[in-house]
Amino acid sequence: MNFPYPLLHEVWYWLSWCLWLPLVLLAAGRARWARFGEEGGRFLNVWLAMIVVFILLWSMKAGIKPGLDLHLTGIMLFTLAFGPALAFLGLNLVFLGLTLNGAIGWQGFALNALATAGIGVALATLIHRAVDRFFPRHFFIFIFLKGFFGAALTILGIGFFSVLLYGLDGAYDWNILLGEYFPPYLLLGFSEAWLSCMALTLMVVYYPRWVVTFDDKVYLVGK
Repeated sequence: MNFPYPLLHEVWYWLSWCLWLPLVLLAAGRARWARFGEEGGRFLNVWLAMIVVFILLWSMKAGIKPGLDLHLTGIMLFTLAFGPALAFLGLNLVFLGLTLNGAIGWQGFALNALATAGIGVALATLIHRAVDRFFPRHFFIFIFLKGFFGAALTILGIGFFSVLLYGLDGAYDWNILLGEYFPPYLLLGFSEAWLSCMALTLMVVYYPRWVVTFDDKVYLVGK
């Protein structure tokens, strides 16, 4: 997602900086940095590699009008693999890479980070915890409810937030947002779900230690 400056009223950009900074500090305080030293730093290498992959992934996008961009996010996968704190920080580094590449302007950095990484990680974490609370701990439930349906719901939530923000700001007419911008998210949600589910399956089967929210003793043993 991209909220280019000054498409929205300037107050949104300043408010986002005020919210972004404490959230980054909170995430940095809660992040499990000790994991980066495990297995000879392999976990850190995976985290950095995924950031690079996401920079490339998010650079491939389609747009309807200025600011109405569509692209895959992979946020549910990132959140399940590294936990909400490291996922939020990693996604902020993705936006930093896009900013340095000139894909987005620095004025909209905080707003874009909050609207995509903040909202996305929050939704992914909520879905992850809800599935654990209301459903049995089973491998297929982890893969399909979290990796597939959770990924689709996450990107739909991000799209709905974008529509809501543009509509309340008056940057675009509601007919354009609801009739032209949001419907493609339904197709994008399926693509997001399929890719996230496939990648998550490969990770938990071959490299389960790379997924901090997955425990084979909980999801596999005795099932």
